[in-house]
Amino acid sequence: MKRYVVLVSAVLLFLSLLVCPGSVSAAPYYEGKIITIVVGYGPGGGYDRIARIVAKHLPKHIPGKPTILVQNMPGADSMIAANYLYNIAKPDGFTIGAFNRGLVFAQLLKADGVKFDLTKYAWIGSAAIESSVLVLRTDLPYKTIDDVAKTKSTIMLGCTGPADSSGQFPLFQKELLGYNFKFVTYPSSADIMLAVERKEVDGRGATYSSVKPLIDRGVVRPLIRGRVVEPGIENLPIDEDLAKDKKAKTLMAMRSAPDRIGRPYVAPPRTPAAAMKILTEAFAKAAKDPALQEDAAKNKMAVEYVPAGEVQKVLQYILNQPPDMVKEFAKYIKF
Repeated sequence: MKRYVVLVSAVLLFLSLLVCPGSVSAAPYYEGKIITIVVGYGPGGGYDRIARIVAKHLPKHIPGKPTILVQNMPGADSMIAANYLYNIAKPDGFTIGAFNRGLVFAQLLKADGVKFDLTKYAWIGSAAIESSVLVLRTDLPYKTIDDVAKTKSTIMLGCTGPADSSGQFPLFQKELLGYNFKFVTYPSSADIMLAVERKEVDGRGATYSSVKPLIDRGVVRPLIRGRVVEPGIENLPIDEDLAKDKKAKTLMAMRSAPDRIGRPYVAPPRTPAAAMKILTEAFAKAAKDPALQEDAAKNKMAVEYVPAGEVQKVLQYILNQPPDMVKEFAKYIKF
C-alpha cells in the first residue's frame, strides 16, 4: 500500500510539472500557444510601436516560445482596452495589455466609463520611461519656451482626448503658466503626426520617443519638458520650475508622475501568480536583449523595463493625494 501511494504521488507530481506555469517544466504551458497584446490605440503611435517591438522579441524569453500577436483596440483614450482587460479578458496569462498611463487620472477623478481599478490588475511593469515634451513646428517663429510665453497668437496643438497624458502636459501649461494654446482632437498619435507635417496644427505635447523621428528630421523642435528626463533633452526647461506657486508646482508634479511608467503593461486581475512570474521575468530579460534594443533604436524609441513594484508606487502617490489637491487637480483634467 505504501509503495502504491508513493507511486501515485510521483505520477501526480510529474503531471503537475507538465501543466502548471512557473513549474520546473514551464515550457508546455506556453508552447504552441498565442499571447495577445491588446493595445489601446490604433497602429503607428508610440504605444503600438513599442508593443510590436516587444511582440517580436519577447517570445524567445518565454519558455515554450509562444507566438505573440498585437491587437489594436482604440477608443476613449485607451479606456475601452483597459475595461476589456479588467472585465472581459480571461485571466489565464494569454492576454496582456498596454494602455495610456494617464488613465490613473481617470480613476483618481472617478471619470465616467472607468470600470477598472488600476491597483488590482496583475502588473507586468512598464516597457519604457517616457519624458513629456512640447514640440512645435520649426517653420514657426518660436525658438524657445519664452517665445511661446510672450506670443499673443493662438498656438494650435493636437491631442487624442482628455485622458491623453501627452495632451495633459501642454494643458497644464495653458492653465497654470498662461500659454495661449488651443487643442484639436485626433483619433491617434499617428494622425497628429500627419497633421503636424501637413501644417494643420502647430505642434503637440508628446513623449520624447514618439516625436524624436520628427525632431531628427527637423520638422519640430522641443521647447519644454516634464520632470522625467531622457538623454537628449537634459537642457530643456522643466515646466514645474516655471510655476510661480507651490500649488501649481505640485499639480505639475502629479501630472508628471506617470511618465515614470511610460508604457504600462498589465494582465487581467486574478491572472495566476506563476504565469505572471514567467511574463515579468521575460519582460525584464527582453528589455536587455541587444536585438530588441537595436530594433528600438532603429525606431527612435527607448525600451527600459520598470518593475511592477515601481509602477505601484507611482499609482499610490497619485491615488492617495489629499482631497483638497484632488479637487484642485480636477479643475484642469476633464473626462
